[in-house]
Amino acid sequence: MKNWQEVFKLFLQGLYKAVSRFPFTVFCLAGATGIVWYTIYIEFNPTLYINKVAYALAVGAFIGMLAQFSIERFEKLAHKPIAVYALSLVLTAGYFLIILPAPELSAEITVRTFVAVFAMLCAILWVPSFKGETNFDKVALIHFKGFFTSILYSAVLSAGIAAILAAVDMLLFDINNDAYAYTMAFIWVMFAPLYYLSLLPKFHSREEYDFDAMQRAEYYPRFLEILVSYILVPLVGIYSLVLFAYFIKILLTMKWPVGQLGPMVLIYSAVGIILFILVSLLENRFALLYRKMFPKILIPIVIMQMISVGIRLNAYGITESRYYVALFGVFSIVIGLILSLKPLTKNGFIALLAAGFAIVSILPPVDAFTVSRVSQITRLEGILQGEGILADGKLTPKVNASENAKIETTNILNYLNRQSSLEYIEWLPEDFAIYDDMRETFGFAATYPNYTNEYRYFSAFLDTRVPINISDYDISLQFHSNRYEKDMTSQTVSFMLEEKTYELVVERLSQAEVKLSIQDATGSELISTGLYEFAERLSEVGEKHKSELSPDEMTLEVNRDGYKLKILFQSINMTFEPEPDAGVDYSGQVFFGVK
Repeated sequence: MKNWQEVFKLFLQGLYKAVSRFPFTVFCLAGATGIVWYTIYIEFNPTLYINKVAYALAVGAFIGMLAQFSIERFEKLAHKPIAVYALSLVLTAGYFLIILPAPELSAEITVRTFVAVFAMLCAILWVPSFKGETNFDKVALIHFKGFFTSILYSAVLSAGIAAILAAVDMLLFDINNDAYAYTMAFIWVMFAPLYYLSLLPKFHSREEYDFDAMQRAEYYPRFLEILVSYILVPLVGIYSLVLFAYFIKILLTMKWPVGQLGPMVLIYSAVGIILFILVSLLENRFALLYRKMFPKILIPIVIMQMISVGIRLNAYGITESRYYVALFGVFSIVIGLILSLKPLTKNGFIALLAAGFAIVSILPPVDAFTVSRVSQITRLEGILQGEGILADGKLTPKVNASENAKIETTNILNYLNRQSSLEYIEWLPEDFAIYDDMRETFGFAATYPNYTNEYRYFSAFLDTRVPINISDYDISLQFHSNRYEKDMTSQTVSFMLEEKTYELVVERLSQAEVKLSIQDATGSELISTGLYEFAERLSEVGEKHKSELSPDEMTLEVNRDGYKLKILFQSINMTFEPEPDAGVDYSGQVFFGVK
């Protein structure tokens, strides 16, 4: 019992020390927890203002950590802690004021925030090792252990409390369902980060308690050594062989990948570098071999990835994702070269370089969003100029533009619209809306590619807002015919007209062709027509997808011996290839008249 009491006492002391040591971070975490609780209480999505406050508090939590580690590392700052935390408050408030006027928390704001936080995290790892005062690899190990220990404790605590609440709810009395949400919010937003902070020792303290805490924190557990050396290192080695085999395949076939290689190599490189830092404290055979071989293996693999990325950039221009994949590739090559050329000493430069690359990626005019925007606008202008649609900064709509130009123009405009960047296109009309103004501005509607190379589609739909002229016709009937009907039997609808009985017969002749006819009471055919010729003729003009076509464009009329037949298609959906999916689906109205 004494041991349990002692452990619990140390646990509470650690949490108390974390609160007193990182006051600004704890304040931000408490504020974020309060916002999550408020969101749960109001039971609907918070306002944009509340979301911006939450973003600012998240950034402030990392600023507070960096501030505290700077105070502990630099003597000049140690004498001015109030000034440092006042600066932290100013930076957090400044970030909030920067995003406050934004009409939405766009992808640009989110990515810039994430990258800035990543740069601060790199600085948090590096500051304690400044000038070699503390081994960077040990600092990284302590943070690594603390992070996963906190995750494990929080997961166990979450499961335990959820089980207790469920038992009370079923066995004793009803518990509001929000109790689970409130509890999970506190555990993961407040407790988990706080417990993680409590596991971080004072790296430069000379007090006996802090020195002992540092000794315990930097201990390399045997289970972690086994995991890193004898499981993760071989797995990364095998993965390296797979990538090298793929590299050889590329050299033999001269067929470069079209996009799947980038994320794979990016993850491989990130995991490999983190693993390199972890094995730098070990001296077993696997660790020594990994430290010797990984930097040299990393370089050709990343070069292969960069060639693949270069092909994509040349074909489709720069986007944020390609920018960061390419940037991380350059970073990985630099790291590989440095680790290959220098003897093993300290790896703090890895965090420093990572922070530097991250900061460059969010500073105009070389930031990811500016470079991507300029690249895509330039590419769009080149496509439109090649089609003769754009000349001297003026647009001339062109109906018969090439299919590729229509698709690429639509894709680029959609991309720029998602990034709130249409306003940067000087020659584009103000308040341009893709779905409303494409045809008027460029001469064609928004056009999208087929999702697979093997299928070819066409579809057309009626604009139901336009009035329909039904004069000279006596009756209207609905019809539809699906290519996947189990059999090809006819569909018949009987109706009376001037005391005579007629039948509408919809006969599926094949997956593409449908015959539509009117018969009298004896079964004699009065008037008929096939539908496929009309659908095929419609598909030969314009885009692969037509919406809101006028009734005149969607109408097929037939006259015979005083009988009039008018088919107004509501939709036509065609698949040209491959078998067995090729065919046409029809739906619409049939108007029949007798002179």
